[in-house]
Amino acid sequence: MAQQATPVRRARLGRTLGPEGTAVSGVVLLLPAGDEVSSRRPSPLLAAASVRTLGRRLARAGRDEGLATHVVHYRYRGWNGAEAHLARDADWAADEAVRRYGDVPVCLAGLGMGGRAALRAAGHEAVNSVLAIAPWLPDEDMAAPPEPVKQLTGRQVLIVHGTNDERSDPELSFRLASRAKKANRAVCRFEVHSDGHGLRHYREEVAALAEDFVMGALFGQSFSRPVEDALAAPPPLGLRMPLAVGFGKSLRR
Repeated sequence: MAQQATPVRRARLGRTLGPEGTAVSGVVLLLPAGDEVSSRRPSPLLAAASVRTLGRRLARAGRDEGLATHVVHYRYRGWNGAEAHLARDADWAADEAVRRYGDVPVCLAGLGMGGRAALRAAGHEAVNSVLAIAPWLPDEDMAAPPEPVKQLTGRQVLIVHGTNDERSDPELSFRLASRAKKANRAVCRFEVHSDGHGLRHYREEVAALAEDFVMGALFGQSFSRPVEDALAAPPPLGLRMPLAVGFGKSLRR
């Protein structure tokens, strides 16, 4: 009896979270959290749940600008060492955005391991910005090369991290941001004091910050004063910018 061929796994984009039928002038690719090592296929519903709320907010904010927002569905749940599956899927997703929409700017927005994927895949020519929320980064190892930052040159980069995150070390994202800032002034990082990995206590403030950054990076809208200050400040000030309680309620553009 002939053996059946193993189906080839393919990444895919979820349905756009914004209204369809309008001219697209910018794309957000939402990269869900993942595991360090896993060959299992992610559950589409569970994976998307972590970023869908943010995606819907961004879609509403960018409706008049022609924003298309998609969740990226990975082939594998894990990063899987040198395979870097999630980053490769993010790179494929940027290719797919170009195929569908043409020459429009793309923002990679990732959570946890998806944040690492967003940072790693930033070198794609269509990507002009990266939003990394509580990015999971590997421990620094003298025997291994550090997480690369060269691909972030020329991109606008925002990292948001809770100071009490016990799942992804906030100090590692600060160190990566510090290295990236040396070659790219358009890097900033906000700290959410006393919050953990899910940033649940300040969810509204984090969402407002993400919206402010994405609308500015993709469509040239003015950043809020805190984001402007964080981008302009020399390290470490602009990389340890506190996210104020109530951010978003009284933004002055």
